[in-house]
Amino acid sequence: MPSSLRLLFTVIATSLLLSACTVTPRHPAPVEDRNSQPATAAVAPVPAASAASAPEVKPPPGAENAGKPGYYTVKPGDALIRVALDNGQSWRDVAKWNNLENPNRIEVGQVLRVVPPGVDPSAVTAKPIASATKVESRPLDAKPPVSSASAPPSTPPAAPTPAPATAASEDDSMAWGWPVTQSISAGFDEQRNKGLDFAGKPGDPVLAVADGRVVYAGSGLRGYGNLVIIKHNNTYLTAYAHNRAMLVEQDQVVRKGQRIAEMGSTESDTVKLHFEVRKLGKPVDPAKLLPPR
Repeated sequence: MPSSLRLLFTVIATSLLLSACTVTPRHPAPVEDRNSQPATAAVAPVPAASAASAPEVKPPPGAENAGKPGYYTVKPGDALIRVALDNGQSWRDVAKWNNLENPNRIEVGQVLRVVPPGVDPSAVTAKPIASATKVESRPLDAKPPVSSASAPPSTPPAAPTPAPATAASEDDSMAWGWPVTQSISAGFDEQRNKGLDFAGKPGDPVLAVADGRVVYAGSGLRGYGNLVIIKHNNTYLTAYAHNRAMLVEQDQVVRKGQRIAEMGSTESDTVKLHFEVRKLGKPVDPAKLLPPR
C-alpha cells in the first residue's frame, strides 16, 4: 500500500475515535447518593409480659405449714426413710399422714407432717424418770400383795392418791439387751458416730435389743447398707446397719433377743454392726441404755 493511502486511513480512524469519545450517552450511569437513602426503621421494643400473663409458680405441697411444730421441710438430698428415722417414725406412717402416692418422690421445700394427726406436737416429748419414786418390778400377771393384818381397820381407808406426774413412763423403763455378743469397737460420738460399732465376722448373728415391730428392712438409706429399723414404742427406735442378710420383714413383730440379721459389710470397708438408738428421733448413746455385761 502506498504511503499516502496509509496516511489517509490513519487520519480517518483517528477522527472516528475522537468523535466517539465526545458523544454524550443517552442514559447516564446511575450514581449512588448515600445521603438520599431512606432511614432504617427503628425496631419497636417488645413490651414485657404482664403479671397476668406470667406463669403461676405453684408452692410446694404443705408450704403453708412451714416452720410449724410437728412438720419438717424437705432439704436437698433428703429421703423419706431418713426424715422418718430422724423424727422417730415409720416411713409408712409419714407417707400415710401426708397422702404420698409415691414415697420415693419428695421435693425440696415440701413440708411433711411428722407427728400423727390430732397429736399436739408440743406434747411429744420424752417423759422423765422420777428419781424419788420407787418403782416396783413384778410379773404382769402377779396380784398385789395381801395385807397380813386379820382385823379390819378401825378407820376407813384413805382414798387412793393419784400417781405423781413424774412417774416413770413405760417407754423409759423398757428392758434392753445387747445386739451382738462382740465388744464395742467404736463408741458414740454425736458428730462423727451416732451409735456404736461392733466388729465381727460375716454371718455373726444380730439380735433385737427389745420387743418391737420392724418398720424398715432394706438398703434405701445411703451409708447404712442393708438396714433394719425396729420401733419399740412411741419413744424409741433402734437401727442395725451393714448387714449381710436380713432375716425379718417390714411390719414383722419381733421379740427381744430374736435373730434379725447377719453381720456383714454392705456399704462398709469392714465387717461390723453399726447400731443406733433414736429417742424421739434424736441419736442417743446406746451404751447408757444397754445393761451391764
